[in-house]
Amino acid sequence: MFGQVSHGLEVKVGAAKVWELYGTTKMALLAKEALPDTIVNLDILEGQGDVGTIIKITLAGGFSYKEKFTKVDNLNRVKETEAIEGGFLDMGLSLYRLRLEVIGKDEEELCVIRSTIEYQVPDETSFDVSLVSVKLFADIAQVIKNRLTAPAGAK
Repeated sequence: MFGQVSHGLEVKVGAAKVWELYGTTKMALLAKEALPDTIVNLDILEGQGDVGTIIKITLAGGFSYKEKFTKVDNLNRVKETEAIEGGFLDMGLSLYRLRLEVIGKDEEELCVIRSTIEYQVPDETSFDVSLVSVKLFADIAQVIKNRLTAPAGAK
């Protein structure tokens, strides 16, 4: 069974400025700093934010996994990662893919941060799909929005 969940957040900042964070590993490092009770540890194991970059993420409760950047499209502002070890893969999923998009509505003034998780549950596997949630990525989008829209000096 294939499924997906998404979240979108409008940000009153130009898409290029938002992509400066989302298109690199800065987003992950900022998320770890801003959400220390959720993201316990984040290690960049390989790469610098381009295709092939591998990150190990440990969440509260000991849930950890490694993900690999499989697509970084700076022109269209799309980044995709796939879990390659641990986490939901250990629980039975055969695919856990995250797509992050920064969609310009008005290039200078407004954009939407869209986070989409795609997952695959093999037919013979029993898996509670309600565990797959975009909440963490919605929280990260909110952190990015707050950082980019905060008055000067309040960051």
